[in-house]
Amino acid sequence: MATAEARDTESSLSRGLSLLELFSPDESEMSISEMARRTGMPKSTTHRLVGDLLRWGALEKGRGGVRLGVRLFELGHLVPDHSRLRELAIPFAHSLNEITHLTSNLAVREGSEIIYIEKISSRDLKVPHSRVGGRLPMHCTALGKAILAYSSTAFVDAVLDGDLTRLTPKTITEPAALRREIANVRQTRVAYDFEESQLGLFCVGAPIFARTGRVVGAISVTGATSRSQARSFAGVVLASAQALSHALGAPGSGSAREQSARSAERDAD
Repeated sequence: MATAEARDTESSLSRGLSLLELFSPDESEMSISEMARRTGMPKSTTHRLVGDLLRWGALEKGRGGVRLGVRLFELGHLVPDHSRLRELAIPFAHSLNEITHLTSNLAVREGSEIIYIEKISSRDLKVPHSRVGGRLPMHCTALGKAILAYSSTAFVDAVLDGDLTRLTPKTITEPAALRREIANVRQTRVAYDFEESQLGLFCVGAPIFARTGRVVGAISVTGATSRSQARSFAGVVLASAQALSHALGAPGSGSAREQSARSAERDAD
């Protein structure tokens, strides 16, 4: 049974993390008073926790309050799988950006969402879109569909039986329709998002595999053009995903169906 001291420590840790979650790209700096107001914590408690986070380096002082500290950035780059994938993928993402003149993206699975771990922006894409560290539901993104297609049956069922949020009028929220899309991705290794996550934008994505044959992420390009033009980028996106998978040591042979079976088996283990 947990002691009172252990419960208090756990509670302090949880409250400290809740303070870090307040920050966003739109609000990168915040006063202690505002942090207390948003969390509902007493100002004295908030002040004490902020002091601990400042000493550790998770926060640092800004002009009008506090902001996230460089220690978090340093730790983020130590996450093994994501950091190695990002390191290897950056040249491929730059190449995709240069060849297509579109924004290139790299994402991994985080629960039932994707999280963007790299983005090379196109100067021509004026519509605000993804950001590094941003999240979106798997079912309405090409990146998410590419990962879903090579995930275990149990995981796919859990996602499709869950909350299929409609982000735009074109978001597919019918499980049967999504299953057909996922089945098609297994055959072609290419996934599409036609204005499903944001109106005016398309995305073409393909899965990335690790040495074990397990799907570890996806790479894509995003732009604002017609559906037929979007499909013309499938070949270069797939070639980039396959080259990146090879760099990660993924098996170089086998059909898409065989790769899907291997990946699902790994995911189920």
